[in-house]
Amino acid sequence: MITLDAQIRDKSVDVNVLRNEGKMPAVFYGKKTKPTSITIERKDFIKVWGTAGESGVVTIKTGGTSVDALIHAVDVDPVSDIPRHADFYVFEKGKKLEVSVPLEFVGVSPAVKDLGGSLVKTLHELKISADPQNIPHDIKVDISSLIDFSSQILASEIVLPAGVTLVELPHEVVASAAAPKEDEPEEVAPVDLTAIEVEKKGKKEEEVVVPEAKD
Repeated sequence: MITLDAQIRDKSVDVNVLRNEGKMPAVFYGKKTKPTSITIERKDFIKVWGTAGESGVVTIKTGGTSVDALIHAVDVDPVSDIPRHADFYVFEKGKKLEVSVPLEFVGVSPAVKDLGGSLVKTLHELKISADPQNIPHDIKVDISSLIDFSSQILASEIVLPAGVTLVELPHEVVASAAAPKEDEPEEVAPVDLTAIEVEKKGKKEEEVVVPEAKD
């Protein structure tokens, strides 16, 4: 279980003051849960975010109560890359969720290793449906089936964990192997023989010596 301690946030306190203290504002909400503003420790959130991602269940503890939620959105500072705010979605227990789970490509592709091709990742996430407790942190994609440049891995061919159903279109291409690019020969500019001939004639004319007249 992934837990995160939080305090109900006093909205009269400037959020910049919180951030300067190493904290960050956040909010959790759901279909049957009213929006609740909270304050969390930034370092704790970064650790939880790295573990749960946006598909892992996080138990938010506020005093004597707790809610199970998913990290729905994170606002990150564009300069420092530090999270500034987070949204948590409180799901309804007993109902399946549709989420996008990151893909992890594993194995070795013969088309890449032996034929010198390159791996083309068309999808980086896969839409699935599952009970919250069955949502995987990531889904493995074995690329060893990419044996030549006509091979493809479709969404329907990915082995999903137990309790997980595919929502992505089955015929979506997840990965393939591209043939190596051949070096194109350098284009040599055509030689203008006429210009050379004219130049030679010009030089010959310049080299003609006019004899001096004798008395």
